[in-house]
Amino acid sequence: MRAQIVEKPSVVEATYKAREVEGFLDVYFYRKIGFWLAQFFARVKVTPAGVTLLGGVCGIIAGHLYYYRDLRVNIAGMLLHVWANALDNADGQLARLTGGGSPEGRVIDSLVDHIIWINIYFHLGFRCLGESTFLVVALVAFPAGFSHALQGAAADYYRSCYLFFIKGRARADSSSSSVLRSDYRKLSWREQPWHKFLLALHLNFTRQQEMLSPRLKSLRDLVERLFPDQIPDWLTARYQAFARPMFKWWSLLMTNTRMLLLFGLLLVGQPMWWFWIQLTLFNLLLIYLVLREENMSQSLLTLVTTRRDSA
Repeated sequence: MRAQIVEKPSVVEATYKAREVEGFLDVYFYRKIGFWLAQFFARVKVTPAGVTLLGGVCGIIAGHLYYYRDLRVNIAGMLLHVWANALDNADGQLARLTGGGSPEGRVIDSLVDHIIWINIYFHLGFRCLGESTFLVVALVAFPAGFSHALQGAAADYYRSCYLFFIKGRARADSSSSSVLRSDYRKLSWREQPWHKFLLALHLNFTRQQEMLSPRLKSLRDLVERLFPDQIPDWLTARYQAFARPMFKWWSLLMTNTRMLLLFGLLLVGQPMWWFWIQLTLFNLLLIYLVLREENMSQSLLTLVTTRRDSA
């Protein structure tokens, strides 16, 4: 019988969250650039949080450049936005490369991402005031921004849960709210105010994510209670079979797709369409995916409960 060759992951792939949750542009563009940047920042002793903040500055400047009705200025903003996204990839790769990651770093990374997009929405909104009244722009832009945040939170939560079930707790992006709540209570505002503040933000954000998918939260809580040491292979395989095919759809609600769409609309001079697409197509896609994920979670809840009762 012919021996089966197991291909070991490359050094670059070792800095991925997981190859199946990485988009095409991530694997063939951002992760390659990010790995080079991570090696550079490791040599010059820059921390992952420092890289995150540098990317945030670039992203904020890019958002400001989207305000102007000059295509050359907009293209400069696009290039700066791509660079900011490369740095956003590099900070996580640097953390995995050097072992310098921390829960606080992940919170800062998420907070900076939110600030970048809020800044972009405000600048696009002010730009659209030249075509529509303030009331019209406000009634479209603010709900679109809220929808964007909801869509991004859901996509991030399902990716984190996938990493939890498939790669284990050590590679998961975040913990459940129950774990975070326990960690939060252990910290003192007097002795560790900064860490407690960041953990409070993380806890609040995680609660909001869990509200989007209560059955998935119930499944994760049950698994953490029943299998505190290691998730069994049969459950990992079943979860992967259910969840992996949906990542091609979740990727539409993640950063790379959003940036390509934004760039296209800026090139044709129609930023107002950006708000309408968030409110219509992307919200419909979010509803569809959440319903599918909830049905999957209910099926796995039933399976885990049945196995527990029969054991």
